[in-house]
Amino acid sequence: MAVLLLWSAGMHAQTIAEGNKNLYYQRYHSAVNVFSQLSSQQPGNGAAWLGLATAYLAQNAAPKAAQAIGNAPAEVQDHPYFRAAKGSLLLAQNKKDSAAVFFGQALDQTRQKDAALLQAIAKAHIAWGDASRALELLQQAQKREKRDAAINTLMGDAYRKMGNSGEAYKQYQEAIAKNDKYARAHYQLGDIFLSQKNADMYVQHFEKALAADPAYAPALEKLYAYEFARNPQKARAYYMQFMANSDTSVNNQYDLADLLYINKEFNEAIAKAQSLVQQEGEAVQPRIYKMIGYSYAGLRDTAKAATYMQQYFQQAPDSVLVPQDFVSMSAFLTADSDTANDSLAATYLARAVEVEKDSATLYKYYQQLAELAKNRKDFGEQAKWMHRYYAGNERATNLDLFNTGLAYFRAENYGMADSIYGMYVAKYPDQSFGYYWQAKSKALQDPEMKEGLAIPAYQQLITVLKQDTTDANYQKWMVEALGYLAAYEANTEKDYAEAIGYFEQVLEVDPGNADARKYIDILEQDSNSK
Repeated sequence: MAVLLLWSAGMHAQTIAEGNKNLYYQRYHSAVNVFSQLSSQQPGNGAAWLGLATAYLAQNAAPKAAQAIGNAPAEVQDHPYFRAAKGSLLLAQNKKDSAAVFFGQALDQTRQKDAALLQAIAKAHIAWGDASRALELLQQAQKREKRDAAINTLMGDAYRKMGNSGEAYKQYQEAIAKNDKYARAHYQLGDIFLSQKNADMYVQHFEKALAADPAYAPALEKLYAYEFARNPQKARAYYMQFMANSDTSVNNQYDLADLLYINKEFNEAIAKAQSLVQQEGEAVQPRIYKMIGYSYAGLRDTAKAATYMQQYFQQAPDSVLVPQDFVSMSAFLTADSDTANDSLAATYLARAVEVEKDSATLYKYYQQLAELAKNRKDFGEQAKWMHRYYAGNERATNLDLFNTGLAYFRAENYGMADSIYGMYVAKYPDQSFGYYWQAKSKALQDPEMKEGLAIPAYQQLITVLKQDTTDANYQKWMVEALGYLAAYEANTEKDYAEAIGYFEQVLEVDPGNADARKYIDILEQDSNSK
């Protein structure tokens, strides 16, 4: 067996090294190609089968790994590296006892002296098994390869799985001390700080990973993600480097479309997205339609923006829809001065209300919905959203409360208008507006004056108005209030003398009021005839 290992390592070192290099750089598709070719050409090469299984498992493609392992010829079945590959697959499938058997056989065959094999089994345990066992194996490997930075880095990974970030940090630092060009150690340090959301530190370590190895794609990807919303141009530069040093995939094309959009290259973003739609067909990610919609909005073509957003809503599951999706659609539909789409826009904005959790944002939506309803003269809807805006909102003003009542009034919901203006006069007792509109609301609930519902409100209005005769509405509202009281006394109570008294007060306020004089004459004649 020792002869076989030397023969494999010697004759195919370059090819195995190429495959392992792809694994290191996380170019898993390329690694699959290399190891597939090698295992086909040299089916007895156990290292090729281990590399192939590792590449598939790194992509969460256990079924493909199982198929490959299942098709392996008999001549490689007893190879320790193949047994490590089989054990890794079983561990990934949560078949721990079976995996232990294969790992044990591989370790016994090599007398636990093959550092590469020890690392391979340790990696499997870090990914799917026992981190403590991984540490034991790595400590054995380190006895064989004391200066190997990769071993310390894997130890750091094992400690992180155990929840010991402090010890992991030490191991990564020790790896860098052994080889400061080992980019993965710098990267893993950055990943610790990324998990802690310490941007200053994780960016620093990801940049150090690139300084150590400019081709290290995982660090390029993280820096691209960091800069995406901060500096789109810098993000694009990182991403182009990432694509140059990683396997091409359809996901790269989605990311590139996003980058074109965020860099405001809207026509290019649309073209890239349309090519993805053609390429992917029904499998295209629904979010691509949203990106096209936003790109058209960036080009000020809100009609096309709305069309593509509609496709997005049809294709995307409800679980991925966010409030801003509905808000944007509403904005696209109302971008021009035409109010024909206001109702549909309100429907989308109402859906945003259903999923939004932030109260401050909800109040903003309530205002927008009230305005849309007002534009289409749907005063009932306006009142509903105005009422929601006012309720519990510390920033709401007396004008908001007043307009809520006015919307109910216009919607002919006089009971609610009465209630809102009752709140108004309780909160602002020195202002005449509340009394006036409460009186009108009550009057319209009692059109024949049978119950006298509006009488107290009109009496309170008169009292408040008399306190400030400079009020702009003083004469108009005094005449209306006194006239209403006079009509009630004459028609309901049949108290003509009281009615005449109110009309005389009207003349005090408005000496030229012809109606008051006319009704006084009529009432006096009726009184004299009795």
